[in-house]
Amino acid sequence: MSHTHDEALLAQVAALPALPGVYRYFDAQDQLLYVGKALNLKRRVSSYFQKDHGGTRIGHMVSKITRMETTVVRSEAEALLLENNLIKTLHPRFNILFRDDKTYPYLKLTGNGRVALPALVKTPEAQHYPRVAYYRGAVEKKHRYFGPFPSAWAVKESIQLIQKVFRLRTCEDTVFANRTRPCLLFQIKRCSGPCVNLISPEDYKADVQHAEQFLRGETQALMREMEARMMAHADKLEFELAAEVRNQLTALSRVLHQQSVDTAVDTDADILVAKVQGGRACVNLAMVRGGRHLGDRPYFPVHVQDAQDLLGLDDAETQRPVEVQVLEAFLAQHYIGVPVPPLLILSAAVDKALIEALSAQSGVKISTVTNPREHRRVWLEMAEKNAELQLARLLAEEGSQQARTRALAETLDLAPDDLDQLHIECFDISHTAGENTQASCVVFRQHKMQSSDYRRYNIEGITPGDDYAAMRQVLMRRYGKLAEALRSGEGTARLPDLVLIDGGKGQVSMAREVFSDLGLDLSRIVGVEKGEGRKVGLEELVFADGREKVYLGKDSAALMLVAQIRDEAHRFAITGMRAQRAKVRMGGSKIEEIPGIGPRKRAKLLQRFGGVRGVESASVEDLLGVEGISRELAESIYNALH
Repeated sequence: MSHTHDEALLAQVAALPALPGVYRYFDAQDQLLYVGKALNLKRRVSSYFQKDHGGTRIGHMVSKITRMETTVVRSEAEALLLENNLIKTLHPRFNILFRDDKTYPYLKLTGNGRVALPALVKTPEAQHYPRVAYYRGAVEKKHRYFGPFPSAWAVKESIQLIQKVFRLRTCEDTVFANRTRPCLLFQIKRCSGPCVNLISPEDYKADVQHAEQFLRGETQALMREMEARMMAHADKLEFELAAEVRNQLTALSRVLHQQSVDTAVDTDADILVAKVQGGRACVNLAMVRGGRHLGDRPYFPVHVQDAQDLLGLDDAETQRPVEVQVLEAFLAQHYIGVPVPPLLILSAAVDKALIEALSAQSGVKISTVTNPREHRRVWLEMAEKNAELQLARLLAEEGSQQARTRALAETLDLAPDDLDQLHIECFDISHTAGENTQASCVVFRQHKMQSSDYRRYNIEGITPGDDYAAMRQVLMRRYGKLAEALRSGEGTARLPDLVLIDGGKGQVSMAREVFSDLGLDLSRIVGVEKGEGRKVGLEELVFADGREKVYLGKDSAALMLVAQIRDEAHRFAITGMRAQRAKVRMGGSKIEEIPGIGPRKRAKLLQRFGGVRGVESASVEDLLGVEGISRELAESIYNALH
């Protein structure tokens, strides 16, 4: 295929050194196509350009290459890390890519445990009684964090366990400071009541230390220490205190039994399983922290089919299974910026150089197991089963959604080159009693809604309540510049394959006028007209190019897709109107803009005074009566609203 490429590019390939490194391919639009690593850059990159790859995916990718960049590194480990950093940040078209997920949640213990305790306590202070809380975000040195956990549910379950056994507080510091009597959690034995001096700072600190031991998985040492403390109280005839420790021990034993905690080994481990089927892949990650199995989370990489042939070329010497390639891609990308435990239990053996690179990057000596025994075997089998179930669910969902896309394309005689790229846009008009008119546009592509492409338009200069004029304005704004670009032949402008209008003949006629004025194809416009009695499933499709109306039938897969897109446009429009109304009512969200007022305090203020006007008419003394509002904050609120 070399004759199709620029001479300068081929000269660059010929001049490459026989050293380890990373290479990047770009197309004519300067879009990144592929990132690869090589022990020998010259040999690896040359193999792409010296062979005829025919009509394969490799051939398709190579035919697009117009530019190349390379980086020489010192070792294979450096190449692995650089390659996956680039893949994760630049999202190349032909690499296996794991999308950035939400940050993992942590369990947080406030304070660092080094605050000096007071000799005599009259008024309890929050800083002397650490709080246990759910946390997501960047960790700070001034607090203690345990995790990460695979889900919010896992963190909240752990907090409940700590409340049951160690009775640590979960209340906010402002609530703690304003309590005059213990809350319900004290009554149900889930808190020791530090806010009203029902436990000393020393005893509370001991409970915090025991909770930390539990979270670190030091359960045997913790139980021995608690037993010794119970016996010491009994020897001193402090039977009530001994009974308290006995109750804690009983609760802890019950928790350990229910959680099937292994108290001997494996306090921290990740279990990873890769499954590939039907061109899709799933990596299931299960987490064990402090000896407790915290649950799992599935990950679904993209570009698996595109990357498979290219990875096969890159690994021509070994021809490793695609499951191994997917697992390695996950390991290299996932643990960038995420703590890695000392033990990884894997469904397949991976490259030792990758594990060494991860160890060097994290500063943790990592060991791997691929044929585990006993409890590790149980963990791996659980993860394998979950990976199979998640992949089956994904394939079933994708199959049904793709079937809907195909049904609509066939019904409306749409014939895109690639069904995955079928592009549909849908418009809806909304207003409040004729005022504050907004138009919304939602986008469907690649068999799913593309929320990042949604748009809202504020409609101005029309008669209030004139939905036809609003539709005309939004269509002109959406497609006016696009029509100009199409006429001039500049750029890569492309009209959607279908423009859905939430409305009947009147709205479609307005859309027809706009498209006629712009010189665009009328056959792309379809209105969704409500059926008899406005019942769902009785909708009819109205066409701008003169075709007769079509009733698809309530069980039609094509109608299901049309209804899905129409309903999403309506939902997006409604949320936009609610946000706008809330902003008007809130006077530009004045309350939430006041420093120190977040969603919770705002909700408490609105609840106490019956709305924004009630808050505005409240005096400083009235505001002080709201839980969590200090005098300084009450004065700030009063000044901001007056």
